[in-house]
Amino acid sequence: MGTILRTGKQPLRQALRHLHRLDRPLSTTSATPSYGLSKYDDSSAHPPPDAPPSAHTWPPLGFPRTKRLEEARPFSDFLTDNFHRQHTYLRISVTERCNLRCTYCMPAEGVPLSPSANLLTTPEIVYLSELFVKQGVTKIRLTGGEPTVRKDIVSLMQQVGSLRSKGLKELCLTTNGLSLHRKLDAMAEAGLTGVNLSLDTLDPYQFQIMTRRKGFDAVVKSLDRILDMNRLGAGIKLKLNVVMMRGVNERELNPFVELGQENDIEVRFIEYMPFDGNKWSKNKMLPYREMVSIIQQKYPGLSKVQEAGKNETSKTWQVPGFRGKVGFITSMTENFCGTCNRLRITSDGNLKVCLFGNNEVSLRDLLRQSNDGAPVDAEAMEAMKQVEMDRRQELATSTGPHGYGDRERGLLEIIGMAVKRKKERHAGMGQLENMKNRPMILIGG
Repeated sequence: MGTILRTGKQPLRQALRHLHRLDRPLSTTSATPSYGLSKYDDSSAHPPPDAPPSAHTWPPLGFPRTKRLEEARPFSDFLTDNFHRQHTYLRISVTERCNLRCTYCMPAEGVPLSPSANLLTTPEIVYLSELFVKQGVTKIRLTGGEPTVRKDIVSLMQQVGSLRSKGLKELCLTTNGLSLHRKLDAMAEAGLTGVNLSLDTLDPYQFQIMTRRKGFDAVVKSLDRILDMNRLGAGIKLKLNVVMMRGVNERELNPFVELGQENDIEVRFIEYMPFDGNKWSKNKMLPYREMVSIIQQKYPGLSKVQEAGKNETSKTWQVPGFRGKVGFITSMTENFCGTCNRLRITSDGNLKVCLFGNNEVSLRDLLRQSNDGAPVDAEAMEAMKQVEMDRRQELATSTGPHGYGDRERGLLEIIGMAVKRKKERHAGMGQLENMKNRPMILIGG
């Protein structure tokens, strides 16, 4: 099987020459299952009965009339802010733990971890996911920490993935890729539609410096596995996230761009952002426009292409003749606050309406009120749902606006108030570096 990179003693430039091997046809006798998502389009009512679960792709495969009715439904006021931004994208951090120690993400000594009782349980995550999906969220991304270190990550994805019947269209994962290759097939079966893989260097030695850990070969193995699966029809949208820092890895701009020469991959260069403990400095931040200029020195044809949607965070460019694209996330120099549709839930259950905002509200505490403040496990969640269902039946239409139960209504009111307080734009560069905020590891990438 071809690999996207060659490691060991081989020089980086020489390693990149092997990139073209990726598109070598796989043997027809391969025992690897086919993820034939492309065979099914939105007009078919159901995939064939022998299709893998991942073939039940999003948008939900139903009758066009149902889809039209869903699109005609007014969007939730709870998820609409005072600037008419509708929040359809929820990022949920499922763990604070990580198996790397990236310099831009956390201090070398790590960060104090929350007691396990303070973190959201799987039933709590699924409950909140369903609550948001019912209000109009169509995309959920699981983040961390490193989400793949969570022991029940596949089971969690299966449960969140089941929300496609309620309107969820995309289930994505942000990961460092270190152990992804061991769980990727099961995740695809659970409904995974997109992976953002963080990789900031193509040099295994530089990787160890930037992450303070070994593991480059394992990350490349995960990257290769996604590409292999996509050639078989898995349809996993792959993006490579690269935090670009002056004096650290800017010499690798073009080698990263060249990964897309014959591979359907979007490499996204991220401006270095300030968070607690990452020793950010303006001198180390490489601006978007300067990155474009550096790439155009070698590829003068690099030009901007139309973004996939109005809420895209990335400015997308492409080199003529390349299959892949290049994106730039310009949070520091050209913010995209005006079209922001994202909300975040931290692993300890706080709602953040802005990555750079330090205002948070606890959803966990309200969710646990009826459980005497204790973490809600599967048994407790079923009991709570049964009590709420019984009360609805008793009170019929008196359960409140739109038939919400007390807990659901209380959560939505808190969410709505937080969303309404969201500012038009985050602070500027000069203010951000001095603002108190969590380390990125405790927010969720």
